[in-house]
Amino acid sequence: MHQKFLPILAITALLHTAASAADWPQWLGPQRNGVSAETGLLKTWPAAGPQTAWRKTLGRGFSAVSIAQGRAYTMYAAGEDEFAVCLDAATGEELWHFRTDSYFKERQGGDGPRSTPTVDGDRVYVLSARGKLYALQAADGKKLWSHDLVKEFGSEIPTWGFCTSPIVVDDQLYVEVGGKRNNFILDFVYDPETEATVVAFDKNSGGVQWTALDDKSAYSSPIAIEVHGMRQLVFFTAYAAVGLAPKDAQVYWRYPWATRYDVNAATPVFIPPDKIFVSSGYDKGAALVQLKNSGDGIEAEEIWMNRVMKNHMSTSILHQGHLYGFDNAILKCIDPQTGTEKWKARGYGKGSLIVADGHLIILGDKGNLGLVEASPAGYREKAMLQVLQGTCWTVPSLSDGRLYLRSESEIVCLNLKDKS
Repeated sequence: MHQKFLPILAITALLHTAASAADWPQWLGPQRNGVSAETGLLKTWPAAGPQTAWRKTLGRGFSAVSIAQGRAYTMYAAGEDEFAVCLDAATGEELWHFRTDSYFKERQGGDGPRSTPTVDGDRVYVLSARGKLYALQAADGKKLWSHDLVKEFGSEIPTWGFCTSPIVVDDQLYVEVGGKRNNFILDFVYDPETEATVVAFDKNSGGVQWTALDDKSAYSSPIAIEVHGMRQLVFFTAYAAVGLAPKDAQVYWRYPWATRYDVNAATPVFIPPDKIFVSSGYDKGAALVQLKNSGDGIEAEEIWMNRVMKNHMSTSILHQGHLYGFDNAILKCIDPQTGTEKWKARGYGKGSLIVADGHLIILGDKGNLGLVEASPAGYREKAMLQVLQGTCWTVPSLSDGRLYLRSESEIVCLNLKDKS
């Protein structure tokens, strides 16, 4: 039953064949791991910081910026509405915007959309905080198809809104919807008692291809990996990390992981060739799971579990054999093979980070930006400056030497290219 597929690097190439090498077309970049392949970036910054290419005020939201073919896509809320927007990546000029939903107000603060647009060829896929899913024409924002997850699938809007970012693999779009199969009609035979945590859509027509799982939806975004010759999607639901076959939703493996308030927000991290790292806040901690070939399938075996890394919101990043991430409000480097801490540092609150050209690019939750060597030897800060005001819970994006940073209501684009 298991099918053989291309290696994971080839998977990435299939996802974005029309994108350039410098694009950042989805959540956490080309390979959904927060690592940029770009080089020739500034290794130190002048006292005033890198050159500002542009700065733009938007409405509220936490949607990150996706960049493809010279255009930047994100989402925001303003007035009584929520929008997807396309900007010129070099200048910040608005090219189009599209209303996706009504304004999402979060009861504890932090209003607006959370999901990050996914760009695939000439289309961009967006998900509102209230669960409206759209396929839009990337050139002009024209709607191609849409689904209302709440009305069609019986989905319940999560406490903090729909946060997951859709993923495209080949001709299908996968979304964690947290719905129920018996609340809608499919054009194939199905078990009406089975719920639908995950739905696969035809990316071109929007047609439902399959549904899977009966877990409550969480806040994480899925990744695509290959282990033991089996291509799979890894979802981090409210109850477990799960590996699914992209073609037919076969469950390859399941690792139970329950958290207070059902908040599993960080994206799972693939540690080649066969391990998955998961982490959650609320004093839950982290675990490393090895995916072992059991002959007829895959068995998920826990290697370790501890509280050394508790990713409340931000995803940890793997670089040269070590993980860098936020243990609540403490920046840490850990050895993922043993779960041991290598170093820690404060000063960024509950920030977020990416890795590029051998450095951590860190955005603190109050808008301070840091450049730190990506080394397990110790915390070696190269630069620090204040770039934004207010709450900053959105992970940075990097494309063609430009760094895109966002607060709740403002985007700034900095030029990190080394022109010396």
